[in-house]
Amino acid sequence: MILDSRNEFADAVAVNTGPVGTYLVGSQIDLGAANNVGAISDLHLVIQVQTAITAAATGTLEFVLASDDSAAVATNGSATVHFTTGAIPAAAGIAAGTVLACVAVPQGFTYERYLGILQKTGAAAATAGKIDAFLTNDPARWVSYDSPSHL
Repeated sequence: MILDSRNEFADAVAVNTGPVGTYLVGSQIDLGAANNVGAISDLHLVIQVQTAITAAATGTLEFVLASDDSAAVATNGSATVHFTTGAIPAAAGIAAGTVLACVAVPQGFTYERYLGILQKTGAAAATAGKIDAFLTNDPARWVSYDSPSHL
């Protein structure tokens, strides 16, 4: 997979373990004045679990691709939402390596200057976990396996 660090939101960034609410996760991408991300047809958003995610009781996590006119992408609902994973149950755990999203960046939207990832915590707080989140034009999936023990 081709990855440009300037198109990276999170690299092993811990999920927020605060109470139910919405949180900005990792870094934001400044789309600048040109801001043509909605016109690039082969750009994909990938969100994957880097370290297993767990949550208390019936906790759920939802990840949102959102844009805003401020680098501190708003968590109060005023940011423009472009994609959401929907609520993902996390109480039983979400294993490392799980791909939560691998989707083409939605086209036809007006993107505000800053692009970021929001985490919506529902029902109960997350207790642990880290994610990777980035944009790429090569979303090929691969799995790394441990070498056989007999080698």
